[in-house]
Amino acid sequence: MSKEIFLMKGNEAIAHAAIRYGVDGYFGYPITPQSEIMETLMSEAPWKTTGMVVLQAESETASINMVYGGAGCGKAVMTSSSSPGMSLMMEGVSYIAAGELPCLLVNVMRGGPGLGTIQPSQADYFQAVKGGGHGDYKLITLAPASVQEMADFVTLGFDLAFKYQTPAMILTDGVIGQMMEKVTLSPYKRRRTDAEIREQCPWATLGKPKGNKPNVITTLELDSHKMEIINLRLQAKYKKIEKEVCLYQEVNCEDADYILVAFGSAARICQKAVELSRSKGIKVGLIRPITLWPFPSDILNQYASKTKGMLTVEMNAGQMVEDVRLAVNGKVKVEHFGRLGGIVPTPSEVVDALEIKFGL
Repeated sequence: MSKEIFLMKGNEAIAHAAIRYGVDGYFGYPITPQSEIMETLMSEAPWKTTGMVVLQAESETASINMVYGGAGCGKAVMTSSSSPGMSLMMEGVSYIAAGELPCLLVNVMRGGPGLGTIQPSQADYFQAVKGGGHGDYKLITLAPASVQEMADFVTLGFDLAFKYQTPAMILTDGVIGQMMEKVTLSPYKRRRTDAEIREQCPWATLGKPKGNKPNVITTLELDSHKMEIINLRLQAKYKKIEKEVCLYQEVNCEDADYILVAFGSAARICQKAVELSRSKGIKVGLIRPITLWPFPSDILNQYASKTKGMLTVEMNAGQMVEDVRLAVNGKVKVEHFGRLGGIVPTPSEVVDALEIKFGL
């Protein structure tokens, strides 16, 4: 069957892509600006067609623990929320990571801190790529810059989560979640049977067949030496992911004197800023990290030796800029420009910031 083309919001694309992927369960709680994900799932009623469970839990804390249970059974399960709601989930996310269970999390960021505003922000970068919950763990973090990528990253997120037995996150914001664009949706995949799950996920807690040992998933280990071994195993897996998974986009970087570094909706703004800068005779390129973790440090380090400066453009007070500075290791000057509280910067503001910070 050929792919189908629709016009829809980014949030709606997440929901449709989940149904078509063959997701077993969605557990969530409404919060602006991501509520259309659950609303679309409820409207589509996939429990009548694919058997997918869609449940509004009593809270974000409840929803992430439902995801924990479903993931422990080897099911393809997911949740979505927005900034303060995602904060409530962080303890559960740490448990899921420690249990080495695959699932998909979606954070459609809004302005904070606190309850903040319903307007878009990128201020949850630290929370997503530095762990967010307690302990030493990482989340594979994907940053879409279009409605098409919102749909595509549902598939990518689940595929990576199951490949590495770890939670993955789509980190986006209210701009991408609420904007409408053309999107191509993949054909429907059927949900896996329990027999297929047992074969693909031998660790799944689907009940003990006769003659088999029971599967037990726990994150508790009172012996500190054994707990260190568990942590070392996790860190080895994260190093493997860093070697094998790193996605980014380069725009006009071949001859660039200055590089803009931005993700998500800020990267779309920077694409226009690149055009404006070049029309003024300033050779500017753009590097868009697509995986925020693993972070594309190597490519940034390579360009550090070829350019005069880098400017991170973020809708926050300066978060990804720290990872860019670590990546270039002092080889080139790195500055930050951002707007806060839900304000979206304009391309001309980005160009002005570049000129001011580098004396152009």
